[in-house]
Amino acid sequence: MKSNSRHSARVKILFLAILLFAGVLIGRLYFLQIVEGAIYRAEAEAQYLGGQRADFNRGTIYFENKDGTLVSAATMKSGYNLAIHPNLIANASTTFEKINAILPIAQDNFFIKAGKSSNWEEIKKYLNPETGENLLMLKIPGVEIVPANWRFYPAGKLAANVLGLVGYQGDTLAGRYGLESYYEDVLKRDESGLYRNIFAEIFSGLEKTIVKKTSLEGDIITTIEPTVENFLEKKLAALNEKWQSAEAGGIIINPKSGEIYAMANLPTFDPNNFSAESDVNIFSNPLVENAYEMGSIIKPLTVAAGLDAGVITATTTYNDTGFIELNGRKISNFDKKARGIVDTQEVLNQSLNTGATFIMRKLGQKTFSQYFWNFGIGEETGIDLPNESPGLAENLKSSRDLEHATASFGQGIALTPIMTARALSILANGGFLITPHLVKKIEYTAGFSKNISGGNDKRVIKKETSEEITRMLVEVVDKALLNGQIKQEHFSVAAKTGTAQIANPAGGGYFEDQFLHSFFGYFPAYEAKFLVFLYLYKPVGVNYASQTLTQPFIDIAKFLLNYYNIPPDR
Repeated sequence: MKSNSRHSARVKILFLAILLFAGVLIGRLYFLQIVEGAIYRAEAEAQYLGGQRADFNRGTIYFENKDGTLVSAATMKSGYNLAIHPNLIANASTTFEKINAILPIAQDNFFIKAGKSSNWEEIKKYLNPETGENLLMLKIPGVEIVPANWRFYPAGKLAANVLGLVGYQGDTLAGRYGLESYYEDVLKRDESGLYRNIFAEIFSGLEKTIVKKTSLEGDIITTIEPTVENFLEKKLAALNEKWQSAEAGGIIINPKSGEIYAMANLPTFDPNNFSAESDVNIFSNPLVENAYEMGSIIKPLTVAAGLDAGVITATTTYNDTGFIELNGRKISNFDKKARGIVDTQEVLNQSLNTGATFIMRKLGQKTFSQYFWNFGIGEETGIDLPNESPGLAENLKSSRDLEHATASFGQGIALTPIMTARALSILANGGFLITPHLVKKIEYTAGFSKNISGGNDKRVIKKETSEEITRMLVEVVDKALLNGQIKQEHFSVAAKTGTAQIANPAGGGYFEDQFLHSFFGYFPAYEAKFLVFLYLYKPVGVNYASQTLTQPFIDIAKFLLNYYNIPPDR
């Protein structure tokens, strides 16, 4: 009897244990399905829809106004996505009418998708909360209104190629192109804590799951000033419309700190609607990824090298016969005309190829090439954008004078625009090689921040050289460029134009009727706060950069001097 009694007691204890376990299990399932059910439904719905999940999150990218206030450049937006279950729609016409009364949609597209035999068809993404909630209230059979978060760019196309976009890499949403890609480790948010193993949850009895990795997560504050960026983009758009160029681009940089106030190129795209673009190349940034033969804006670097090495002065003369023969090839001035005895200042004033060649030969191949390498030519600048090109500077390693001669006036070597702006900043900042950058500060979610600087990395020419080449370039503006018509009475401006022939990749040599126009200038010249670089690729119906880029440059210079209230320097 005692044995039976003990057996009965054990059965009762086991039964109570099972009841208790079942109670815990049911309670836990209730908590997961009802209390936290929205999390799992959002995940499932997002998998069906293929859109950006309701739990998707990402750090913010900011522009910064000149007064230090922040402006959102890339942020998150919440709303809904609209989809249908075609197999659950009894009457497509009625369903369409109900949806269309609240949200106008394309009729043909709807009926095509409603007629399919699939379980799920996306109709429209990124509905605002009010529209989504109004549709939810209708409870239309076969219609799904799914909560979603997505990346949003409040300024539309502004600085699109700088910002980049967010898209899928496999099954994961991530930064693609631009700052979104370069700072992916900072901007991404680890949402792994939202995706829990249900059975682990049930049996663990713990609320805490995976600890999120937050040490690198944060927001980024860029150097881009939105008003300046907008002004530059409008100037480029006007240039493109007037000259029908294949590309147009510009950079406005602080030549001392390396901070980039504006960086723009055309053609560009709308990051809020990038799926409409058929050519993925439009998402790249030619200012850092493409290399061009820049032409005569390289001559000031050649002159600076000659001044710094002590082989010439501004008054050193040579006999310009209009051309020079080197290694069986003829190098001519742009107009093929001789000037006779001229000095170094005229090499810049009249943009003489023979003069640049003369200086290169005075330096010698080895010294000339070393100066150009010191200027950062042929290497990446270190700018915080992906896919930067080091350009093409192999001709600087040649044993022949010919390749060094063409390099001295900007042909035969190819530079990215940002590499060019960096090299030319040396002339403006007292002789230092800087690191251009687009982000000035990272604000980490962990509560600390990091300031980013790119100024005065390495001296490459003497301060006196910088001052002398600046004086010479100011004379170019005051006396030579458009015969002095753009001289600024109260501000010193140093500048130079460049017109380069475009290489023919098929037959070798250069096209006779295709050019790259470039222009750079800095101001106030002797205490430069801005350096502006502009280029046009294959403008139509015009030969020289002085005709296309001089006035836009002056317009930008006047705007910046006024906008930042820069005091006159003369």
